[in-house]
Amino acid sequence: MKAEYVNPFITAAGQAFSTMLDCQIRREGLSLKDNASPSHEISGVIGLSGRAAGTVVLSFSESLALKAAGTMLMTEYTEVNGDVIDAVGELANMVAGAAKAQLEELQLSISLPNVITGKGHVVRFPSSVNPICVTFATDWGPFTLEVGLEPVAEPVPA
Repeated sequence: MKAEYVNPFITAAGQAFSTMLDCQIRREGLSLKDNASPSHEISGVIGLSGRAAGTVVLSFSESLALKAAGTMLMTEYTEVNGDVIDAVGELANMVAGAAKAQLEELQLSISLPNVITGKGHVVRFPSSVNPICVTFATDWGPFTLEVGLEPVAEPVPA
């Protein structure tokens, strides 16, 4: 996987958190993903296709998901419910959409977000991709950004 595919998602995450949540993110680590389980309990998953194909996952700690949803919807949440799940999906969609704009040369299409909850849930990336995992901290809790994209071979003209 090309490292330059990851930076637009990092930038987009910072912009989304700053603009939508008035929350600053701090990048803590960068590694290759070595298992199928996201780091946290609630994950927004977006599929990408075009000149590159793959998956992007924003995996939130429960505390971050609750606070983010509460900030977006101007209410307080103490447990994960449909509103919290929708807020996580919307944040994932914002990050993917903003990153897509920075990766115009890939002519990406993004899927609707899916949100998966529960400890130990699994997200599969294309088998030929070793995703990059970026860990972040916020004052509300941690999250990770996992990006697994691979270039798609150009079709041979007939």
